[in-house]
Order: sequence, then C-alpha cells, then structure tokens
Amino acid sequence: MTETNLFVHPSAYVDEPCRIGTGTKIWHFSHVMAYAQIGQDCVLGQNVMVANHVVIGDRVHIQNNVSVYTGVELEADVFCGPSCVFTNVSNPRTEINRKAEYERTLVRRGATIGANATIVCGVTIGRYAFIGAGAVVLRDVPDYGLMVGVPASRIGWMSRHGYPLTSPDSLGVMHCSHSGWRYQEQIPGMVVCLDWPEEQPLPNG
Repeated sequence: MTETNLFVHPSAYVDEPCRIGTGTKIWHFSHVMAYAQIGQDCVLGQNVMVANHVVIGDRVHIQNNVSVYTGVELEADVFCGPSCVFTNVSNPRTEINRKAEYERTLVRRGATIGANATIVCGVTIGRYAFIGAGAVVLRDVPDYGLMVGVPASRIGWMSRHGYPLTSPDSLGVMHCSHSGWRYQEQIPGMVVCLDWPEEQPLPNG
C-alpha cells in the first residue's frame, strides 16, 4: 500500500495487499478490501466499501454509503453520489454461488452518478455521462448522455462542465452555457467535444 501523503481515518479498514495512490483520503467506517487498486487524489466518504480486485482511477470521488463491488471499474474523474448502488450479478440467488459469474460494469472517465441511482451490472457508462438522482440504468449509456428515470432514458446531452447542452444550431453544433465549448452529434447517438480531447483532463483540473 502506498503510504506517501495518504489519509486513512482510524475507523476505516484497509486490507493488504492493495494499492492506493498518493493524496487519497479514506474517511470514517470505510473498508478497502485486498487487491483493490485506487488511484491518486481520490476521496472515499463515510461508509464506503471497495471490494476485492476493484479498479478505481485517479481523482475519483465516492460519496457516503456506496459499495463498489468486484467487477466494477471506475475510470479517472468519476463522481459517485451518496448511496448510489452498483451490482455484479443480474440473477442473484442465495442458494447458488455465482462468484464466478460476476458481470463487468465500466464507468468511464468523468461520468457522474447521482444520489440513489442504481447501475445494474454489465453496462458501460460513457465518458462524461450524467446519471440523474434515483435513475435506474439497465443498458449502456453514451458519452455525454443525460439519463433520468426508471428505467433510465436519455433526455439530452451534458457538457464536460456539467451543464445541459443547447439545442443544435444550423450546423448541428451544441454549446455549453458555462464554458462556451462546442459539441456535435457526428453519428446518431454519439457526441464529441470539438474544443477539447475527451481523454485529457480539463485545463483547470
């Protein structure tokens, strides 16, 4: 376990071996299990559980009362709101051991998952997607998709800065009201940012 500039509250448990990056903070009553990998400058709030073999990227913020189960991967800059829910088996039965059947869930760079949202296993949430509070995600979410409801459906597109994109202009370009950055749906259901590469952090981040 990396020890440099790492904060672990005395009430938290960190099992060995695991890998935790510099600058990460693990708060009250949280539990990081063996073989987990957590990046740099992450924040795990109160009562967070990170299971065996989970991979979490840099600068991920996980709010209170979230369990990140085996099979889930969070890329860099993901935000998990309070009490959001991940799963890793689509058909659980107490009488049947399905540990060998865990399904993979991937949350890509910069995505936001709102409070009390549920992510059913086996899906990929695209880069900078925004899952509204209480939504239930049953299928893959495209990059920048704004998802709400039960089951979740896309009602628009969200900018990297966390603002709904405007309606397309005559050239099919949408704008972020906060940054002015331009976005375009170049293929149906696939939005790209025209002013900054998706794989690079924000210039002020």
